[in-house]
Amino acid sequence: MIRVQNIQLSLGEDKSNLKRKIAKKLGVYEKEILEFKIAKEAIDARKKDNIKFVYTIDLNTAKNDFLVKIGKATATPNIKYEYVKTGEEKLEHRPIVVGSGPCGIFCALILAQMGYKPIVLERGKQVDERIKDVEAFWDNGTFNKNSNVQFGEGGAGTFSDGKLTTQIKNPKCGKVLDEFVIAGANEDILYKNKPHIGTDIIRDVAKNMRQTIENLGGTFLFNSCMTDMKIVNSKLEAVQINNDKWVDTNICILAIGHSARDTFELLHKLDVGMEQKPFAMGLRIEHLQKWINQAQYGELNENLEPADYKLVHHAENGRTVYSFCMCPGGYVVASASEDEMVVTNGMSYNDRAAENGNSAILVNTKTSDFPNESPLAGVKLQQQLEKLAYKLGGENYFAPIQTVGDFLEGKQTTKIGEVKPSYIPGITFVNIREELPTEMGEAIAEALVAFGKKIKHFDHKDAILTGFETRSSSPVRITRNKQYESNIEGVYPAGEGAGYAGGITSAAVDGIQIAEAIASKYSPF
Repeated sequence: MIRVQNIQLSLGEDKSNLKRKIAKKLGVYEKEILEFKIAKEAIDARKKDNIKFVYTIDLNTAKNDFLVKIGKATATPNIKYEYVKTGEEKLEHRPIVVGSGPCGIFCALILAQMGYKPIVLERGKQVDERIKDVEAFWDNGTFNKNSNVQFGEGGAGTFSDGKLTTQIKNPKCGKVLDEFVIAGANEDILYKNKPHIGTDIIRDVAKNMRQTIENLGGTFLFNSCMTDMKIVNSKLEAVQINNDKWVDTNICILAIGHSARDTFELLHKLDVGMEQKPFAMGLRIEHLQKWINQAQYGELNENLEPADYKLVHHAENGRTVYSFCMCPGGYVVASASEDEMVVTNGMSYNDRAAENGNSAILVNTKTSDFPNESPLAGVKLQQQLEKLAYKLGGENYFAPIQTVGDFLEGKQTTKIGEVKPSYIPGITFVNIREELPTEMGEAIAEALVAFGKKIKHFDHKDAILTGFETRSSSPVRITRNKQYESNIEGVYPAGEGAGYAGGITSAAVDGIQIAEAIASKYSPF
């Protein structure tokens, strides 16, 4: 196939016009186009009175070579996933993957597809049971420390926007998208410039991927937390489940996610190599989604998907403030994974039809901010804010909130304006500004005003700030070598929890890379 770029459709123009426009750009007749498909779709909203859809198209004609030769098109890159050549060393036991989030599930999928019959340990429940526990928490504050927004089938991404945008440029991203579509995600994630799945669909995707792995010989053990490892002469020999059963293995992939703090403590105790890692913390902000649409698209936005944004501000005190995980038409959700702590996150359904849009407003946290030199010191910093949020909310998993207007003035909120907070099980009015670390509060206040100059209404007095957002990334890095192994032979730190990914796609790619490293060394069963 060949590729042609910058095919444009005006707002409201039907996609049936694409073939005619492709033919015109290439200088061929429509009948000469044998087939075509959309490779990329983006929105150009730089001119609010002339918004356009811009397409990259892959196609076949009888003149492919000629059109490439004269510069009208380029050859479509070959991004078909190729499995690595398997190694010759014999595996004594089945590999174990700890965690069923994006990293763990893709690592297990590749291993299963190549004949390694992985065992996946998941401390939480299957997704259908997990949904019941999460909804009970949101409805009435009934908290389950092993089945919640962070833990269970699909990982933290199950209750998110299902955002698939990534900054990594890795051809394995295509494999990730392909497998998501096979598992039930909408095909438009293959070409949309900012693809997302949505929490409602990703729940079924996680279940379908699990069933695929099982059909290929893999095994899932739910309600199964890794509680110990048997390590002899710096080599892994077995892992323990739930302080009880031991399972022999020489391969353990640690796809544990960024909230598995008890597992971090276990690994530190076992002298698995770890180090401090910078991360970021802050608040969730909510606006009316129509404000964001108008700011990004102008008045002509009815036929466009809900708008998002990405903002950065370098504050005068040296801190960097940035928006993170923007959820158009979404909700701020209670995301605790430990007793008596409040954590926020963002979530959207596939249609992104909710009244509000939200994102995290984060401030960089440096290792020099950590209370001590322990690799786990960043975790303690997160816990301090989460415990504070629980206390400020009323010690019932309600979240502290403040309007942007009151935050900027440094006074407690007493009433809600145009923006209604979406966080459940409930909210409590608090002067969040005076409770935040001084530098964090100053930097956020300065950034809100700066962002308001870029996006109208961003610093609107009625916008809602909810505390606190602490789980943007892992505060720990579990060190590994070029073969992806830790200082313990057979232990492979992986994904976001280990400090090597940020988001669904990059975590999935990291899982694939580790599966490939294992397959390159060992022969399948």
